[in-house]
Amino acid sequence: MAKFSVNSERFDPYRNFKFKIKWDGQYVAGLSRCSALKKSTESVEWREGGDPSTGHKLPGKTSYDAITLEAGVTHDTTFEKWANAVNNFQGDADMSLKNFRKDVTIDVFNLQGTKVLAYNVFNCWVSEYLALPELDASGNAVMIQTINLENEGWERDTSVTEPTET
Repeated sequence: MAKFSVNSERFDPYRNFKFKIKWDGQYVAGLSRCSALKKSTESVEWREGGDPSTGHKLPGKTSYDAITLEAGVTHDTTFEKWANAVNNFQGDADMSLKNFRKDVTIDVFNLQGTKVLAYNVFNCWVSEYLALPELDASGNAVMIQTINLENEGWERDTSVTEPTET
C-alpha cells in the first residue's frame, strides 16, 4: 500500500523541522521547538457478577498532554504577554478572563515549503513560563524561553490535503 495517496511514488515521510505555530491570527516568530501532541485514555475495568473469571476494559477519561513551545530570547514579547494574561506579578486580580485561553494552529510544511498537515489545538492557556534560562558566563549557548500550554484537545485540519508536487 502506498504511504501517500496523491504522490504514490513518494516513500520518505515528512520531516519534523519545518513548522509554524499560529494564535490570534498570526504566526509566532522564532519558534525552535514544539513538543508532541499526545492524548491518553484511561482504561476502566468492569466485571459482571455472573462471570467472575474475566473482566472487561472500557474507555475512561481522555486527557491531553501539555504542549511545550521553545523560542530564542529576543525582544518579542508574545510568550510574556500570554503568560501574563493568566497571572502576573500583580496577582490574580489582574488576570484576563477574556484573553487567557486561545486556540492554536500547528502547521507542518514539506521541504518545498507547502503546508502538508495542520492541527487545531483548543482552549490553550499558559501553565508554565520560563522567561530567562540559566545564565552561564563560561558558556556560549542560545538563550531559550519556554511556555507550556495546557489544552482541552486537538484535531487534524482535514481541509489541508496532500500536495500534488513530488
